[in-house]
Amino acid sequence: MKGQKELTRKQQKLALALAIAGFAAVMGVLCVVIGIPMVRFASEPERFRAWVENRGIWGEVAYVLMVMLQVIIAIIPGEPLEIAGGYAFGAMEGTLLCLLAGGLGSAVVFGLVRRFGIRLAEVFFAREKLRSLRFLRTTRRRTILFLLIFMIPGTPKDLLCYFAALTDIKLPVLLLICSIGRLPSVITSTVGGNALGTERYLFALIVFLATFVLSIAGLGIYQLICKKHSTLQNEKQNIP
Repeated sequence: MKGQKELTRKQQKLALALAIAGFAAVMGVLCVVIGIPMVRFASEPERFRAWVENRGIWGEVAYVLMVMLQVIIAIIPGEPLEIAGGYAFGAMEGTLLCLLAGGLGSAVVFGLVRRFGIRLAEVFFAREKLRSLRFLRTTRRRTILFLLIFMIPGTPKDLLCYFAALTDIKLPVLLLICSIGRLPSVITSTVGGNALGTERYLFALIVFLATFVLSIAGLGIYQLICKKHSTLQNEKQNIP
């Protein structure tokens, strides 16, 4: 009976390993076959706008699915799609579609990570990067801190989304954080894309330059926050 239980555990581990390997393989294929061509297509905004306009509401549905895929396959850059959304749909509609797609993609990520655990997150992120966010598991003001970090321009939002699913945070709370947290970066991208679409090139240049500077500063702040909390945790562990 004991041997049968051990064999069952081995089978479960094997099934989990095969599931993770299968997921990694599928994501790799999707990235090469769909993801890379999708980003290239979105990088030609005039062609992209003509494509979605010719498909009516199905163009919007296709765009939502594209952004969802980008959120799930975290190695696909999101900025070209957000800019293309502003160019094709305008700042307001592009922002709403991006937020809808981001929420749906985050819900899929949440469900997958809750089912398969950290090994699935490691398909896209090194364990060291996931460990750098450990302080978000235990801090008393975790939800507020999650939101603040999410809102900082330049922070790795896909990493934060995958890590959040490894905590005991509730899905509605995560979706609220993701939606509010993504808003600043989505708005700047869609506003910049809309400016390009309406031929306000100087304004678009100002928006993109300001976004770039803020993203660099935000990434630096994010790294300082992670380093500070990592140091504090190490000090606590070393206290006799």
